[in-house]
Amino acid sequence: MAIPRFLGQFALALILALPAAAPRAQTGDDLIVQAREALRRKDAPALAAARAAVENPPHPLAMWVEYWELSNRLDQAQQSEFDAFAARWPGTYVLDRLRNDWLLVLGKRRDWANVRAEYARFRMDDDREVSCYAMEALLQDGRDVGVAAREAWAAQHEVDDGCHLLGIDLYARHRIDADEAWAAAVRHLEFRHLAMARAAAELIGADEAHAVASLFVDPLRYLKQKRPAGGASGRELGLLALMRLAQTDPDAAAAQLGRSWSRRLGPATTATAWAQIGKQAAMRQLPRAAGDARRAWHLWDGAHRQHEATPWSDDLLAWQVRAALREGDGEHQRWTLIRRAIAAMTPTLQAESTWVYWDAQAQRALAAGGASGDAQRERARAALATIAERPDFYGRLAGEELGRGDPPPPAPAALSAAEVAAVRGNPGLGRALQLIALGLRSEGVREWNFTLRGMPERELLAAAAWACEREVWDRCISTSDRTRAEVDLAQRYPMPFHDAVLAQARAAGVDAAVLYGLMRQESRFVVDTRSGVGATGLMQLMPDTARITARRLGVPFQNSMLADRDTNLLLGAAYFKRVLDGFGGSLPLAAAAYNAGPGRPRRWRDGVEAMDPAAWTETIPFSETRDYVKKVLVNSLYYATRLGITPTPTLRSRLGASLAIAAGAAAAATDDQP
Repeated sequence: MAIPRFLGQFALALILALPAAAPRAQTGDDLIVQAREALRRKDAPALAAARAAVENPPHPLAMWVEYWELSNRLDQAQQSEFDAFAARWPGTYVLDRLRNDWLLVLGKRRDWANVRAEYARFRMDDDREVSCYAMEALLQDGRDVGVAAREAWAAQHEVDDGCHLLGIDLYARHRIDADEAWAAAVRHLEFRHLAMARAAAELIGADEAHAVASLFVDPLRYLKQKRPAGGASGRELGLLALMRLAQTDPDAAAAQLGRSWSRRLGPATTATAWAQIGKQAAMRQLPRAAGDARRAWHLWDGAHRQHEATPWSDDLLAWQVRAALREGDGEHQRWTLIRRAIAAMTPTLQAESTWVYWDAQAQRALAAGGASGDAQRERARAALATIAERPDFYGRLAGEELGRGDPPPPAPAALSAAEVAAVRGNPGLGRALQLIALGLRSEGVREWNFTLRGMPERELLAAAAWACEREVWDRCISTSDRTRAEVDLAQRYPMPFHDAVLAQARAAGVDAAVLYGLMRQESRFVVDTRSGVGATGLMQLMPDTARITARRLGVPFQNSMLADRDTNLLLGAAYFKRVLDGFGGSLPLAAAAYNAGPGRPRRWRDGVEAMDPAAWTETIPFSETRDYVKKVLVNSLYYATRLGITPTPTLRSRLGASLAIAAGAAAAATDDQP
């Protein structure tokens, strides 16, 4: 029914005559959140207003608002404005963060005097481009930058102004030669940093850069040319083209190398080409991978370079070991390749638990029978002993193989009132917790981590205890993980939501220690966390996976329910149980499936069902999944200890005897997470 016009006008007049509802009082915390939102919008007037509002009376997070306001217009700022900010907030995270960004601005302006001055005050020093600008500033001042400048230039992963400028200057000053530029191009292309590889070739000349760009697009066409472009650089460009082709088709690259390119490249470069093809084959778990690696070593030795360090990366050598681990035949040549590849790694990588463990296994396998092999077996045992106390995957395996028990470390002495007070009076930690409480987790985490720098272990334990008390579980865990002399398992492996987790574990038929181990790795117990691809909550469920699982359980579901703790636990536990059953109870396969989807681990297992599950875990092609499986299994051991599960499981028992799925195992969990 239509309303007469005069009644509508009367109603409007009545409304306007009523007193306005009192607005909700705006708090200082509201201003902080609004200022962060204004930064997201790049709303300069709103940021300026927020800055003024939090200065009087001063808010504990006022420095953050000022930081956001100034960083939003940093390209137009002057040194005097930065100096004023530095004077107001000395020693704070936001000052060091702003100094990082200001150094980038100064570098782009080629203001080398201020780059030198500000870099000397920079504490974090974790930005590669800033390091390159600092080296360039020293070069401009006529100083000797030595090896550090070449290392800074070589370590960049993407083209940026600072490191590219440094590279050009180093080449012009003959601090980098063509061989180093080509070596950098090979290194960058190996890791698919294509723009970086071209930038390295560009130092040599425009023709070389153009040839690199063309072989990126169609490496096979480049390799089939009778006279490939490049002139004197033809050998290096041929290697790059073979590497690029191998990244999509290792077999095609091998065919080109064997057909004609081995004659053009010469023995040493051909060895590198086979090594690169072998790496790509190993990453695809192709049977040819170990053979390609052995061919590379044979050619390298044939070029009379067996006593020279190869130009092969640690990552490539690691993939040679993984290729050998997947071989089913030729035990002697398999373990020989493993030893050779590990021996060629840099000392830093050789010392990692992974490679100490597999080198020891190779020594054992290659030892002669009887008394003549006792010395080598003892060396292997001694090597395992060096890592047996480490709390990581291979440390636990080594300890078990040596027959050592794994008693939990003694609890640290109780924190004193003075230790607690000192940490809780730390303004940086206080600001970090306040930021996290306001929903500004990224800012809070960065402030927290910066404040921990150089902190003694007892203070780290006190800081972790504060985070645990505030239920900021990710900071609790990561802070306690930093200690070495004193280990607090309750902090490193907290058990939030204890009753709910145990109830869901019982309902799903899943080991509660494994469920806790998954959550610790997935979310660090941050209930509302959300990944870049949309995985949400404690168990990091994808919406489609949660929907399918809910339907099978007969539970009503909407995407908004994923952030609910109990719903996320219910669906996550049920989904993991389904995956676990689909793999016959194999925890390594199930953990890999939870991370990468069930279809992939099935393919990774095909043809190697009898393989040692520890070796299989090491050969997982995805580095994220490989690391994930190791950590979930180790986490579950510590949670078994904390939950008082007896007998305490071993890592070997968690790994299982083989990868074969029991004949009666359910095959239901075959749908990848969408």
